[in-house]
Amino acid sequence: MLIRLASKLQQNSIVDGEGIRAVIWTQGCPHHCHNCQNEETWDYQGGFLEDVEDLKKEINSLDDEVGVTFSGGDPMEQAEACCILAKYCHSVHLNVWCYTGYTYEQLLKKSETDSHIMDFLKEIDILVDGRFVEKLKSYEVKFRGSKNQRIIKVPESLREGKVVIYDIDAKKPSKKKQEVYL
Repeated sequence: MLIRLASKLQQNSIVDGEGIRAVIWTQGCPHHCHNCQNEETWDYQGGFLEDVEDLKKEINSLDDEVGVTFSGGDPMEQAEACCILAKYCHSVHLNVWCYTGYTYEQLLKKSETDSHIMDFLKEIDILVDGRFVEKLKSYEVKFRGSKNQRIIKVPESLREGKVVIYDIDAKKPSKKKQEVYL
């Protein structure tokens, strides 16, 4: 199976989810958010085609990453290929984040006519949903571009039948003694 990408697998990202991550930049997006930072990923014919099996090999060779983030473009536009890759990520013990311009509720509705979307949702640990809205742009929200976007715990949301927000700021600092290197 082929997937259309905007760029090669990005390694060592610290801004596309928690921890050090690899990022799969998909090509093609219907949302066309005003002042999108990735406007070059909108064109469905842009970028290049990559074999999913070759991408799995690249994922398998990751060293420092704790997870893989799907972004773009909109990964939901290629849900079948992304699902295959997300399953593979889980099989090699990498967590999965996904950014989409669709809301979680819109994805549930779309999954009624496209089963690949639900299959992909089931492989996503954290979903950052919603279009980028420039008037809600904020540098104070972690891992999002605008305040309307939500960070959603997908497994819990599917299980509970409602959106379960991941409160990224609620993490308590570790009480372990910090080592200091001088």
